[in-house]
Amino acid sequence: MTSVKTASTSLVTSFAPWRPHQRSNASDDLLSEVLKVKQFSAIHVLRQLPVNVPVAKALILDKVQQLQPQVVICCGMAESRHQLHLESRAVVGDRIISTSLSLEKLVKNLRKTEISQDAGRFVCNGLYYAILNHLQSHHPAVQCLFVHVPILTPTNKAEIVADFLVILERVLTIE
Repeated sequence: MTSVKTASTSLVTSFAPWRPHQRSNASDDLLSEVLKVKQFSAIHVLRQLPVNVPVAKALILDKVQQLQPQVVICCGMAESRHQLHLESRAVVGDRIISTSLSLEKLVKNLRKTEISQDAGRFVCNGLYYAILNHLQSHHPAVQCLFVHVPILTPTNKAEIVADFLVILERVLTIE
């Protein structure tokens, strides 16, 4: 097992399944695969959050208070997408909040990842907005990113996991 030199403590989250046909949530499947491949000494995971904005937000903010991370990466499933999508912003009504991370640097030379301008209109967007809003107001030094994860299949899993590992290293490694 390799360990990455990290700048600080980080929190990475995933969701639980929410529909009867779902055996798992792709975001949690990804974290499970990542944890099998690589150990990051300063990453804390909060897995299987309920698909409920107020409850998920409260759980994440409780962990933020406890851990005081420098980076929060929330992951959510996007069944209709085929690549990882790094969400540049969250939108509620006419209000937009953007991540402060350089997404162009994070996606450079990745095969299965692109930048998205649309975090959706479901729980993912609502949670991203709530966490970005809270962090920017109360913890402005903490960076936040939302990653949409496609359904993992035998044909895409290796590349998706590899890209996510690179993203983690780029976000967390001291330059």
